[in-house]
Amino acid sequence: MIRSLTAALLLGTATFAATAATAAPATKEQLMVAPAGARHYVIVSSAGKHGDVWSWTLPDGRIAYRMSLSMRGWITENDETLTLGSDGRPVAMAIRGFTDSGDATEDFKVDAAGNASWKTAVDQGAGLFGAKRYSSYGGPWLGGEKDIEALAAAGDKGIDLLPSGHATLKFVQSTTIAGPDGPKPVKLAFVSGFGFAPSPVWLDADNHFFANAGVVSLIPEGYEQAGPALKVIQDKATAAMVRDVAHRFLAPANRTPTLIDHVKLFDSIGGRYLANRAVLVSRGKVVRVGAGGSIKARAGTTVIDGTGKTLLPGLWDSHQHVGDDWNLLQNVATGMTNYRSPGSMIDEALSIYKRRAAGDLLAPDGKISVIIDRKDPLAAQGALTVNSEAETIAAVDKIKAAGLWGAKFYTSMKPAWIKPGAAEAHRLGLHVHGHVPAGMRPLDAVRAGYDEVTHINFIMMQAMPQDVVDKSNTAARIEGPAKYGKDVDLDSPAMTAFYAELSKRGTIVDPTLTVWEPLMTSDGSAVPPEYSPYVGIVPPAIERGFKIAGYPLFDGVTRDDFRKSFAKMVGLVGKLHQAGVRIVAGTDGSGLELVRELELYQQAGLTNAEALQTATIVPARMTGMANRVGSIAAGKTADLILVDGDVSNDLGNLRHVETVFEDGYRLDAAALRSASGISGMPK
Repeated sequence: MIRSLTAALLLGTATFAATAATAAPATKEQLMVAPAGARHYVIVSSAGKHGDVWSWTLPDGRIAYRMSLSMRGWITENDETLTLGSDGRPVAMAIRGFTDSGDATEDFKVDAAGNASWKTAVDQGAGLFGAKRYSSYGGPWLGGEKDIEALAAAGDKGIDLLPSGHATLKFVQSTTIAGPDGPKPVKLAFVSGFGFAPSPVWLDADNHFFANAGVVSLIPEGYEQAGPALKVIQDKATAAMVRDVAHRFLAPANRTPTLIDHVKLFDSIGGRYLANRAVLVSRGKVVRVGAGGSIKARAGTTVIDGTGKTLLPGLWDSHQHVGDDWNLLQNVATGMTNYRSPGSMIDEALSIYKRRAAGDLLAPDGKISVIIDRKDPLAAQGALTVNSEAETIAAVDKIKAAGLWGAKFYTSMKPAWIKPGAAEAHRLGLHVHGHVPAGMRPLDAVRAGYDEVTHINFIMMQAMPQDVVDKSNTAARIEGPAKYGKDVDLDSPAMTAFYAELSKRGTIVDPTLTVWEPLMTSDGSAVPPEYSPYVGIVPPAIERGFKIAGYPLFDGVTRDDFRKSFAKMVGLVGKLHQAGVRIVAGTDGSGLELVRELELYQQAGLTNAEALQTATIVPARMTGMANRVGSIAAGKTADLILVDGDVSNDLGNLRHVETVFEDGYRLDAAALRSASGISGMPK
């Protein structure tokens, strides 16, 4: 069931759900072919169509599914057969094929005695079937439709799941949409028990699964135009739920004066830790910073003993594609008070700003860019798509008119359009960054006007063979660095000159190492380091999906080769830093990965304090917000975090957030975690 409900999480970042197996997965040619007349769903976004899912009934009565997806070169080809028992529950399931992250093979069956067993590429188990339903690990996104129907029939009591967990479905509202057969009534429901928060899903009048709507939608062919309207409705329903949470936390009682005394303080500007400090917060601002014990607390002031704790500027995730209200709440819970989104849709961005300013959304504060890509089957989902230089300039103008911060160019852009597009953006005061378009190397993009390059694989593209560069809007942008990265001489004259020019030009790099670490190093035997601290405190389906097996091997490249190439990526960050290139910490994930990103920077050679600066003062300066956030000083906005432990000894203590100060509101991190689906303190 998680496969269809979390489609929005599978959009081109490293995903929670990924598989691999010891045997080679079924190839595209070995998978089933949908017959004429099969039910046909499409996977679409504002940028166009990305894939298809078909369903039909086999002669023996089994239900068949076939999915084909290309999300900017991230390929999924899989199929599934489903056998229903006499009570309508699946008693056998077989999934074959591959995803962008490995072998999708998965098997589930129930024997005559009622014992269930399952096996995926990363786990296997058995248990009494009883009244439960098996929650699949992967498979075609439409394959969970029978589970949706069962949840609708179960009502408030919900359904117990295998391997573990409990799910419920709650109807919210109905509407009517236009389609190829005329008006169609549909119902919005929210499913709980699979993700961190309730997930929206659409059903038809007979309570059969109809669609998932989002930045990317799974919807019946012919109803593509209804997807955006359904998304607007479900976004409003989600906003209403989150508004109640925000009002609870953003209460006047949580904005009374606070004194944190005898605390270790991180001075992000000086890049040092100061022992035994006192910080007074009042009316949303840092009022005074002094020696421990030097500030007298007036009546009504909440005093927090900071002994054994560290007070830091709130953290930044500089690669956070915002848009989900619950995820924004979770970001605050884990210490993120600011972000930079390197690509959000304009309407969503403006909605976030408006609701946050009104106190209806508890979210970090930040700056947002919009993606511009050429109209192409490989165009980025959610992008403003263009077909000419003039349209590129018009797209930049549209971003400025919306009041947003930056323009992010993408991999299918025509290289000739970058320079005029960047010039227009700079004329309007916009930040220019992005993926490097196919046919260009990063230095070409920087010389054409990029202020920043996103993702370390695109920095590595400087040393890649020309055939990789020419196809970098496909899987080559992943597979090229994975295959050839291990052999790159990071100290060669060409690479040294490359770093020096980036430094001279003031170029910023957003590495997102935590995207590549699990894809390139994992083999399915363990939870990746960015997620292991959350094992035991997240919903079972999320925890199960943490364990991945890494990007599919190809061309005789081994997992050890991948790991060596990743080590070169980490080393590349160190070389950039040594040359004076500014690094900003970003995850391109949910935000849970942020602390691991900083730990990897330490592995690259940055000091503890330098790594922490990439998530505090450096992004504040990049976004022009350093006059009010990014450091702890009198007069600045009180965006702070208090953590248990000494961060100067271990960056991992950043996960132990006790109190978050967001715009001066004193927020209990444990309560925030609970509200956002995390049941305890990360390890």
